[in-house]
Amino acid sequence: MEPLIARVPGGPPPDPERILDLFLGWAADRGLEPYPAQEDAFLEIMAGRHVILGTPTGSGKSLVAALVHFKALCEGQRSYYTAPTKALTSEKFFWLCDEFGAENVGMMTGDASINPGALIVCCTTEVLANMALRQGAASPAPYVILDEFHYYADRARGVAWQVPLITLPHTVFLLMSATLGDPSVFARRLFEFSGREVAQVLTEERPVPLDFDYRETALHETVEWLLEDGRAPVYVVHFTQRECAEQAPALTSARICTRAERDRIVAAIADFRFTSPYGRELKRFLGFGIGVHHAGLLPKYRLLVEQLSQRGLLKVICGTDTLGVGVNIPIRTVLFSGLAKFDGEKVVLLTEREFKQIAGRAGRKGFDEHGSVVCQAPARVVERRRDAQRRKGKGKGQGKGKGKSRAVPRRGPGQAPDWNRDVFERLIWRA
Repeated sequence: MEPLIARVPGGPPPDPERILDLFLGWAADRGLEPYPAQEDAFLEIMAGRHVILGTPTGSGKSLVAALVHFKALCEGQRSYYTAPTKALTSEKFFWLCDEFGAENVGMMTGDASINPGALIVCCTTEVLANMALRQGAASPAPYVILDEFHYYADRARGVAWQVPLITLPHTVFLLMSATLGDPSVFARRLFEFSGREVAQVLTEERPVPLDFDYRETALHETVEWLLEDGRAPVYVVHFTQRECAEQAPALTSARICTRAERDRIVAAIADFRFTSPYGRELKRFLGFGIGVHHAGLLPKYRLLVEQLSQRGLLKVICGTDTLGVGVNIPIRTVLFSGLAKFDGEKVVLLTEREFKQIAGRAGRKGFDEHGSVVCQAPARVVERRRDAQRRKGKGKGQGKGKGKSRAVPRRGPGQAPDWNRDVFERLIWRA
């Protein structure tokens, strides 16, 4: 298909109406029909306003961001895309290279710099914030897209989202998030600071609705049940890289792929070089139809998992919650291995915003009539249920000491807080 760069006209910058027509023509050729919220955002961008875009995950915020980059290129201006994770930054970098040409796209993540003088720059938000602090209003940033804007409220990192808004008065901003809440305070302050009007494009309507389930079976049994029910690909959410890495080999004994499906995976990765020790482990998991995705992987391995997933070759992906931050991996079912994570000080239950962000990855527009969100009960609950079933299966009449369940340890101080079906349903309702 024709890349978006081919639609950028030569000569003097065209008027906004012409730019929008060119962009919509490209989208139509891709079979992309904008949603009402996208159409509203397109018009506000072309009118030269700041845009706060608060729509659910999977509702096409990336297409709105693409219009900002396209408009900037048509005007001969520079644009920045920022994200909170290196994984998302690099994924957007490769996509933008495909659409706008590698010579026009750069990336800066703090530990890597590629073509930093390009007209389109993908970077972590801290990189942009540092540039804004150094150069202030003189920063060469006519257009800036701040993705995952809800990080503004993060205690540790929120300053990186705050700094550009108060140091770049001449910049046009696109602020995007699936979990914004009421953004009116940002709109008011951004208008006061820049003198530019701010449009709020907000909706809770999802392109693909979600269904929810709570399971008290072992995780591998839940995965097999989901696969048998035709709900692959399944994204198994973990909250540490260690848990993610341990779960992948544990699932290799589950019924994941047929022999023919495994053969297709082997053929797809035949020419890929798994050079590191963990690369050889990853190759083994992939052969079973199981992917691993977290920030600790080498970028080439993350990219491989993303590409195999986009081709429909992987049925299960064991990932950390960072996969919920916009990485383009098609997912039908999000399976929470738990509802508690370390917040930097202690292990706590997920907030409504964190739950909504991750759960929103479920459901693929154009493929699924609905997405599924499933939560695993705590391991001790699963074990108690299994022991009860063993006792029931053995029945009465056992000799003394027969059929007794082994003790299940109680939760001690400092351990992760327990959750239950009520906690899950409360998160669903509040999110």
